[in-house]
Amino acid sequence: MTKVLFVTHTAAPSGAELATLRLAISLHDIDVGAVFTEDGPMVARMRAQGIDTVVLRNTFDSRSITIANRTPRRLICGFVGLVKLGWGVGAAARDFGATVLVAESTKALVVAAVAARRAHLPLVWHVHDRISVAYFGRILSVLIRMFGWVFSRGYIANSRSTMSLLFTWRRESLVAYPGVLLDDLDDREDQRDPTETIVAVVGRLTPWKGQDLFLRALADVTVRPRLVYLVGGTFFDEEPFRDELRRLTATLDLPVTFTGHVDNPGVFMGRADILVHCSVVAEPFGQVVVEGMHAGCAVIATQPGGTTEIVDSGVNGLLVDGGDQQQLTDALNILIGDRELRQRLSVAGRLRASQFDVCVSARAVGLFLEDIASRVAK
Repeated sequence: MTKVLFVTHTAAPSGAELATLRLAISLHDIDVGAVFTEDGPMVARMRAQGIDTVVLRNTFDSRSITIANRTPRRLICGFVGLVKLGWGVGAAARDFGATVLVAESTKALVVAAVAARRAHLPLVWHVHDRISVAYFGRILSVLIRMFGWVFSRGYIANSRSTMSLLFTWRRESLVAYPGVLLDDLDDREDQRDPTETIVAVVGRLTPWKGQDLFLRALADVTVRPRLVYLVGGTFFDEEPFRDELRRLTATLDLPVTFTGHVDNPGVFMGRADILVHCSVVAEPFGQVVVEGMHAGCAVIATQPGGTTEIVDSGVNGLLVDGGDQQQLTDALNILIGDRELRQRLSVAGRLRASQFDVCVSARAVGLFLEDIASRVAK
């Protein structure tokens, strides 16, 4: 039997880690384990699902090498720290009896590359980030792509947009959208009248997610919604941005409720008429867009990126250019003011979301990993 060991550098419940959890519990006829390099909420969630989960205690803080604070010295020191961690992960992989390793982040790629060499295992890089100049910078983005190509036997990318930025020559590759759990939903209320509209923005409170731009766009709408939910917490020292958003909300006198981190954001999406995805940097995929569609929201999302593989603008949602405040205001005006359009987009969006069932993605990933493992075994 194929034994897959997922390697991740963080146990914080952010998008990629939650997608990994959904994938892990949906893989059948495959033995699944996970290694975390820190303790946190995702460890408990994995174990609650019966997944063999190991935490490697260490003194290295992966948050010390963030994109916002990168310097040559930090990057070099961070890289060395990740390499040291990889030696321990290699031992854990041998103890687990893994037949293939899967790196679940860019930092985890470094850790897993060392582990794969120590345990003599094939490595698959599950790419959740767009390895772009806009996000990583020109030099670092090239180095990451080269590193991935040298040490990985194959790639799993969360969108065609993500895959297009990788060096895939002579490597196996699979685009597998981060599936969502398409559980049955209670019948929701019809779309509300314009003055009663509820809007939700769901995602980590971080500058590249664009919540500040959303608030400024919202301030200029013709009819203000009755209530706006900003759903999401902060990780990686982002509290100052959250405080900035609170000040901006007060200055603009907006009807915004900050929920903080919630384990089930679907509750708020189920209450909302409109879900707004407002990232100012191209999104690798945008699973919250699918979740909003599944919940019956009329969706506004920013392009380019993976969102264009989800939303057919005008058919099952609206697309606007990321970072364009006026376009976002215009889209909000259109949806808030047109209850019937919201209703049509809601129905079409639910139909589109049904095509992103996690079980479909898991079957494709399972076959891909079995193939990688079997080739090495031969």
